Amino acid sequence: MNSFNVLKYDLISLISYTLLVIFGIINIYSSSYNESFTSIFDNSTIVGKQIIFLIASLVTFIIIIFTKSKFFDRIAPILYFISIILLLSLFLFGVERGGAKSWYLIGPISFQPTEFAKLCTALFLAKFLSIIQTDLNKSRDVFIVGLIILTPIILITFQPDPGSALVFLAFIFPVLREGLDLRFFYFGLILISTLVLTLILDFTISVIILFILFVLLYLYNRQKKFKISVIKYFLSLVILIGVSFSTNYLFENVLEQRHRDRINLIIGKEVDNRGIGYNTNQSKIAISNGRLFGTGFLEGPQTKGHFVPRQHTDYIFSTIGEEWGFRGTLITILFFTLLITRISFRAEKQVNHFKRIYCHCFASLLFIHFFINIGMSIGLVPSIGIPLPFISYGGSSLLIFSVMFFIYLNFDSSRLKED
Repeated sequence: MNSFNVLKYDLISLISYTLLVIFGIINIYSSSYNESFTSIFDNSTIVGKQIIFLIASLVTFIIIIFTKSKFFDRIAPILYFISIILLLSLFLFGVERGGAKSWYLIGPISFQPTEFAKLCTALFLAKFLSIIQTDLNKSRDVFIVGLIILTPIILITFQPDPGSALVFLAFIFPVLREGLDLRFFYFGLILISTLVLTLILDFTISVIILFILFVLLYLYNRQKKFKISVIKYFLSLVILIGVSFSTNYLFENVLEQRHRDRINLIIGKEVDNRGIGYNTNQSKIAISNGRLFGTGFLEGPQTKGHFVPRQHTDYIFSTIGEEWGFRGTLITILFFTLLITRISFRAEKQVNHFKRIYCHCFASLLFIHFFINIGMSIGLVPSIGIPLPFISYGGSSLLIFSVMFFIYLNFDSSRLKED
């Protein structure tokens, strides 16, 4: 057991976490408030349930802080295997909510294993990368890393919950940090560009454009007398055509209409402020109402009128913007920025590979959640149901992100030790 000395822990990050959680409770209370409220500790209310999960999180804090860091290294493969089993079992035993079979219901408690999978994937990816301890320039290693990340993505996408699956792409950042050969990275960017191109145009036009681009690129490289392989060019083109075809097939046959509508809305194929775009439009109205100093706690007309659906979860940033104004949104963004950069910088001081990679994984997950959630609220990205960590209502999210944060504190407290 580790001895407890508060000064060896990252107090700046701990204070940031505490303030964000408290601010989250305040805004959940405001966004769900009604005249029948008697106490914030009433477990029949949304804020009461959130406080219960906060208490559960604090219990895990005590356990994790006094756990030897080697334990997490050893148990990482087991946890990852359990998370994959839980995701697979959803297809048999899961409960459908919001059109996705993403939840287990155990009595009055609901649990979303997707959140657990984020923690387990971070630990297992850190475990594997720390074992190889080399630049990722071998196809075999890149394949295994891709398999670790893509397995939960595929399972979550078929729930279907493509929004939650998207956040697992955050793990590309620590993989890059650990030396991924940039050729793999560039090819990944080309794959994503092909996907977007197919969505904006269509399969046939995308294939024609890809063919023209590859011919021009081939001729350019021949002119510059670079060593090129016709077979590699041909195989790359075939892969990209396959990605384009798969994108088109998945979009039309796997994604539900609500997902297709949201994607079409963001890429400009549809304009609908009363239908699928209603949430985002109302969120932007709420944020604009706040102006510089906000309308005041419990005084937001959009918030109190419940004009923004899911305002206590996915769109809680609109509550912050309306009632606390620009100063509230700015302070929120600054605290998240401080926490994410602090974790990243402290990670670089780790002498243990496993701990360093895990910390980068956690910082990357925080960043992509933070970026997408706020982007949803102001209309920069599609509405895909991503919570704002520590602030949005959601017991599974609060518990797992808290556990990930406490593991970071544990690792950081011994950052100068190899074990």
